[in-house]
Amino acid sequence: MTASNTPPVFTLHQGSLPLLISIPHVGTEIPADIAGTMTPVAFRTDDCDWHLDRLYAFAKRMGASILMPTYARYVIDLNRPPDGANLYPGQDTTGLLPVDTFDKEPLYLEGHLPDEAEVARRRDAYWVPYHDALAGELAALKARHGKALLWEAHSIRSHVPRFFDGRLPDFNFGTSNGASAVAGLGEELAAVVERHGGYSAVANGRFKGGYITRHYGQPSQGVHAVQLELSQITYMQEQPPYAYDEALAAKVEPLLEQLVATASERVKAG
Repeated sequence: MTASNTPPVFTLHQGSLPLLISIPHVGTEIPADIAGTMTPVAFRTDDCDWHLDRLYAFAKRMGASILMPTYARYVIDLNRPPDGANLYPGQDTTGLLPVDTFDKEPLYLEGHLPDEAEVARRRDAYWVPYHDALAGELAALKARHGKALLWEAHSIRSHVPRFFDGRLPDFNFGTSNGASAVAGLGEELAAVVERHGGYSAVANGRFKGGYITRHYGQPSQGVHAVQLELSQITYMQEQPPYAYDEALAAKVEPLLEQLVATASERVKAG
């Protein structure tokens, strides 16, 4: 594959509001050189945050900036620290370069696990450009508006025994236990969901925010970050082929828009 027809590492839509929506696990592409080292399991990209570009289509109409990667989290996980440190010490999790799926199926052929040189190569090729774009857009929004909200959009199957017992709440807000955003924002958003009815919600439960939320959320510097880990059962089929459920999504979309608007107003008000 030549450089001229290699897909871009990310796409960035620049909006008019002090709001950036990052969707770091929506990518599905796997470059050919990496694909040659992987098992057939990898090509299902089971652990993708499926269809969030579609579910958050309202954000572009709102005037938000939107950042999305092209490549799958199996290539490199953009929501992990560059040194691969575990964000949840003592708990099982997948790393910077995942070697297995959420169901612990191996992603690499025998003898083809990435070595340190390959980790460094992928970090430079995929992780760094995404984070440069993210940091750059946040800096531009802050310069233009005085402050900015980073909304980290994620989704996950409602049952993943590796990471949590039973069924996950529908809306899982993370603000790094309140450190990444204006005080009480996670709890306020969970209350919006509870008042809406029909969905469950929690703030800073099993998912407190990944690397992006924790690293870029600096309220004292005018940048507020909140992560939403949305249970996929609320808007899609959780088994292959992971179809989008338009009827379910139509119920979730207005609530998502309300939540993003609520967070934006809360950050604006300080």
